[in-house]
Amino acid sequence: MTVTPPPQPARAPWEPQQPRYAPQRYAPPPYGGPSAPQYPPQYSPPYPPQPVPPRTDYASWGSRVGSALVDGLIPGVVASLGLVGLALSSDLGVVLGIAGVAYLAAFAFALWNTCYRQGTTGQSLGKQVTGTRLVRARGGGTLGFWATLARQLAHVLDAVPLYLGYLWPLWDERRQTFADKVCDTVVVRL
Repeated sequence: MTVTPPPQPARAPWEPQQPRYAPQRYAPPPYGGPSAPQYPPQYSPPYPPQPVPPRTDYASWGSRVGSALVDGLIPGVVASLGLVGLALSSDLGVVLGIAGVAYLAAFAFALWNTCYRQGTTGQSLGKQVTGTRLVRARGGGTLGFWATLARQLAHVLDAVPLYLGYLWPLWDERRQTFADKVCDTVVVRL
């Protein structure tokens, strides 16, 4: 004995065919459940990249001022030795000779400290004392001599509007001066 299925009513050609299975409809998740579909770990949905959260290890304004004072103190003392020439002699040639040598030595030290040393290691003597380091904002590497020299020259931008650029790290989220923004650098704590 064979069982035959019941006859299906004839359908017109323009009527849609009934699906074999009922379509699955998305229902909202129960309270406390996941709100988005879960993807397997190997699948990464094509969302735009999220912004990088700000670093918390940026150097404070006080430590930046302290390192600048240490960096300026040494060449300042060497340059002031040029004034000793006034006390030693009344001969103008001797005074200019002593002052010239002192100013040249101060300039050479400042160039070595702030451009070469800071460019290759990220730390001038002042930054070493205060435990800070100058790095590129993207990547975190050192700048090199010429980029550090360009940053030192860009500090003119900090001084032009009533020294506002030097105060800018007080409220900037990355604690950058105008020169840091132009050169894309940050000063971080070690």
